[in-house]
Amino acid sequence: MLLAVLAGAGVFFIGSLSGGGSIGGGPTTTVVIAKQAIPLRHTITSEDLDTEKVSGTFTSANNTYANKSDVLSLIAEIQITKGSVITSDMLAKDIGLVPSGAAPAYLPLASGYVAMTIPTGEQQGVAGHITLGDYFTVIASASLSVFSTGSAAPTGPPKVISKTIFTNVRVIGLGPATANVQPAGGATTVGGTGPVGGVTSSLTIELTQCDAEYFTWFLNNTSLKYTVESFHDYLTAPTAADPTCPTVQSAQGVSQKEVEARYHFTAL
Repeated sequence: MLLAVLAGAGVFFIGSLSGGGSIGGGPTTTVVIAKQAIPLRHTITSEDLDTEKVSGTFTSANNTYANKSDVLSLIAEIQITKGSVITSDMLAKDIGLVPSGAAPAYLPLASGYVAMTIPTGEQQGVAGHITLGDYFTVIASASLSVFSTGSAAPTGPPKVISKTIFTNVRVIGLGPATANVQPAGGATTVGGTGPVGGVTSSLTIELTQCDAEYFTWFLNNTSLKYTVESFHDYLTAPTAADPTCPTVQSAQGVSQKEVEARYHFTAL
């Protein structure tokens, strides 16, 4: 009995020295895990993730992630429970590959935010490189007379103004064409849905109702161009109301007067 106890203690001691996280020891591997429960079709953010050292043969399949940055902005294809090791077959790079029948009954918008669909195209939308989870900026171009609030028209040759009007605009949907439709694991189809060709023709974005009014004004009165931001500059998705426009009732309408007061086009 004494020998058995000593042998068991030796196995535990050797396992501890080897740093193994499972019975019998062995080398450990850093993997990304779910810090909290992640719902189906959710865009992964840094708040959803954590890392942990584990050991086991499942880590040798090269379908786990060592860095949280490798998982950001991917889409959950299944419900992922808290503490689960995240693998590539749980994720897709585009929501178009996640079975649509399993979509939630509502959009995951923060309080006070709304969804709005805007037009895009090859030249306007960076040749289709803007995809789900991206953040982009918006540049408006128009004649100075569009922003004039006075009675006197500007004199001289027409003066055209270009200015960045929105930054960090979050994309939450694409349609109807789907760009970049490769799943995270490298497979070509998920749930019988194959890639769809063509450049995306619209973007669904998340913003406040106040900003939606300004965006609509610019769509109707100016020419808009989009630029994709570096993923290093991406912000986290909003989780609380914007204090400058906390509810949809905060929007009070937009005209040239409000646009000029906010963006100062004629002062350039």
